[in-house]
Amino acid sequence: MEAHQHTKVHAFQSSVAGITPPRRFTFPFHYTPHPLCVKAAEEVQAYLRQQTAWTEELQRGKMFGVLVVETQTGELGYLAAFSGNLLGENQWDFFVPPIYDLLRPGSYFPEEEQRISAINQEIARLQTDPHYTHLRTEVEQIILTAEKELHQAKHFLKTEKQRREALRQAGVDEAAAKALIQESQFQKAEYKRLERRRQGQIAEARQALSAYEAQITALKQERKHRSAALQQWLFEQYQVLNARGERKPLTEIFAPTPQGTPPAGAGECAAPKLLQYAYLHHLKPRCMAEFWWGDSPKQEIRQHGNYYPACKGKCEPILGHMLQGLSVDPNPLLTNTQEKMPIEIVYEDDWLLVINKPAGMLSVPGKEAISSMAERLRARYPEAEGPMIVHRLDMATSGLLLVAKQKTIHQQLQAQFHHRTIRKRYIALLEGIVTSDQGTISLPLAPDLLDRPRQRVDQEQGKPAITDYEVLSREAGHTRIAFYPHTGRTHQLRVHAAHPEGLGCPIMGDTLYGHPADRLYLHAESLTFTHPITHERITVVCPAPF
Repeated sequence: MEAHQHTKVHAFQSSVAGITPPRRFTFPFHYTPHPLCVKAAEEVQAYLRQQTAWTEELQRGKMFGVLVVETQTGELGYLAAFSGNLLGENQWDFFVPPIYDLLRPGSYFPEEEQRISAINQEIARLQTDPHYTHLRTEVEQIILTAEKELHQAKHFLKTEKQRREALRQAGVDEAAAKALIQESQFQKAEYKRLERRRQGQIAEARQALSAYEAQITALKQERKHRSAALQQWLFEQYQVLNARGERKPLTEIFAPTPQGTPPAGAGECAAPKLLQYAYLHHLKPRCMAEFWWGDSPKQEIRQHGNYYPACKGKCEPILGHMLQGLSVDPNPLLTNTQEKMPIEIVYEDDWLLVINKPAGMLSVPGKEAISSMAERLRARYPEAEGPMIVHRLDMATSGLLLVAKQKTIHQQLQAQFHHRTIRKRYIALLEGIVTSDQGTISLPLAPDLLDRPRQRVDQEQGKPAITDYEVLSREAGHTRIAFYPHTGRTHQLRVHAAHPEGLGCPIMGDTLYGHPADRLYLHAESLTFTHPITHERITVVCPAPF
């Protein structure tokens, strides 16, 4: 091994002579780790266990990556990387360096960050200045007093008007009527004088604040300008290579994307760091994998030691550029192995049908050009009106799907979902033992905008998600369970099963929130609805195939 030439290339500690390298590079967004990557990851994990100084930070959790590379002399080794920084540093001997070292002392980025930090400190100082806070309190008190006094004056005007109206209705002579008019005019004028006096007092008090507020506003504007300019400058420094030797800054890579600009932290994930180092040092990438080490974050679900695909929001555009020039595995999700399977109809009449969707098939067309159940049903029932598919199941989930043959039937069935009168029962096989026999999980969910389609638990911004569960059996370290969802959020059952504040036991075969298997062991077994025509309550059952 040429460790003296490439100090970041690690020789395998155990023999890999019997492992054949892959013909094509890893498709980074959906993969099974190659045995070479598993070996490399195990060695990195052994190294991490020895780093006692990192124990606390690693316990909080971090994503690591390995890239198996081939040197110019044909030897295999691997590179290692971490996402973000480690103990506040991004340069460690064992790992590849960042694409751009934004923490390098004396460089523009940390110096400008210090300037922005100084602005923040000055804003905080002004906002907490005793004289400023006193003036603010004084202004607030003057406004409250004015509002109260003007409210009372308005009430007085109203009661006086009522009194005069009562006198007029009782009958008054001309002189008295004239006096009433003069009285009204005087009271209105007095109110106007009071209003002007109070507005003047408020304006005077606010003027004393204006010097402080002008300073604070100017500092905030300067901070905004400097932060935006620094972020733009930083992204320009990330000159990202691909296998053809072509360089692109992050700004150019993200320009065609929906967000238009790189998100914060773009280029700091493990995968781009690994490929950049390989290209710079003429190392041939053979396969790659990323794994999580440590506790799961509160919002996301990460399993210690699990392998994960590259994130979509930050890494998909970057890797789309970096992988150009490499022979890459096709996206396995585009290989629809279920498209030739016959459609299994569990219930059918003139107005609707219930089918058993196989695992691995989309309910409705997605972004990718692969067959969906909706397209297959449209071909089978060309006379059908409307959208047909009433609700959806995840691609990986099997089970019962309700289908309408007429638009009005579709609308009526969807209304039942909206009003939550449709009852669904799911069967799942979980990794681990659920100790309670039954219960309810309530964890609000929100999409992970930087890593779709993953969902995260978000107590503030998430939408309510409620699931009842009932344990059916426990055996061999697994729990067979029935889920009864009250809401229909994306990945609701998968997140509720895997999250530590839920059951803490991911569904077997859940590649997003648990561990891969031959399939996702989640099946929509039972569906109960009211027939839109006969008004009969119908229950359709299709037992789980596992």
